[in-house]
Amino acid sequence: MAETFHIGFILFPALTQLDLTGPAQVLSRMSGAKLHFLAASMDGVPSDCGLSLLPTGTFAAAPPLNMVCVPGGAGVDTLISDPASLDYIRRAGEGADYVTSVCTGSLVLGAAGLLKGYQATCHWAWRDLLPLFGAYPVEDRVVIDRNRITGGGVTAGIDFAFAVIERLRGRDEAEMIRLALEYDPQPIGMGGTPSTARSDILQGLRRRYDAIGVPARREALVRIATILNVTAT
Repeated sequence: MAETFHIGFILFPALTQLDLTGPAQVLSRMSGAKLHFLAASMDGVPSDCGLSLLPTGTFAAAPPLNMVCVPGGAGVDTLISDPASLDYIRRAGEGADYVTSVCTGSLVLGAAGLLKGYQATCHWAWRDLLPLFGAYPVEDRVVIDRNRITGGGVTAGIDFAFAVIERLRGRDEAEMIRLALEYDPQPIGMGGTPSTARSDILQGLRRRYDAIGVPARREALVRIATILNVTAT
C-alpha cells in the first residue's frame, strides 16, 4: 500500500476552476493521494465560471504537504498582493517535496520566491512574464525542473497531473488512471497554441483579451514583480 502523499491545492477567489479540478480529479486516483483544498478561511471560494469551491482546511491549520499546487486565474493578481497568503505558499513550498502549479499559478510561485532559477511554464499569454518572477520560461505543456513541476494553460493541468503520477508512481499507474478516466482528447479544428492556431483566430482572441482588460492585468503584474524584485540569479 502506497504511503500517504498529501497534496495541497491553493484556493482563492476568481481562480480558473479547471486549473484546479482537472488535476485534482486525476491526482485523486493516484495511490496514497490525500487531497487538501486550502484557503485563507473556510468560506466558499468563487471561481471564474460561477462555480464556488469549498475548502477542506485553512492555511493556518493545514498539515505538512508533500506537494503544493497553485492554480491560475484572474484572481492571481490579488493573491500575489496578499502578504499572508503569499507567506503561507512560501512556507508550504519550502517544506514540500514538490512545488507545482497550473497556468498563471507559476507567477504566484515565482512571487513567493519558489521558482528562482528554475525553468517553468505558464499560459501562453502570460509566459513572457515569468522572468520578472525569477523563472526561466519554457514553451512546453508541462515543465519539470528538479522538484518543480509546472503546467501550461488550463487544460494542460490534466497532462500535468499525469506527469506527476508517472514521476511518483510509474508509467503503468499513470496509464491505468488515464484509461479509467477515458482521457483521449480529440479536439475540433486547429490549434490550442499560438503557433498552431489559425492567425485570424489568434488575432480575434487577442482582441477579446484586450476588451476584457488583460493588458491592464499584465501591467499590474509587472508592477508587483518590480516591487517584489525577484530575479533568477
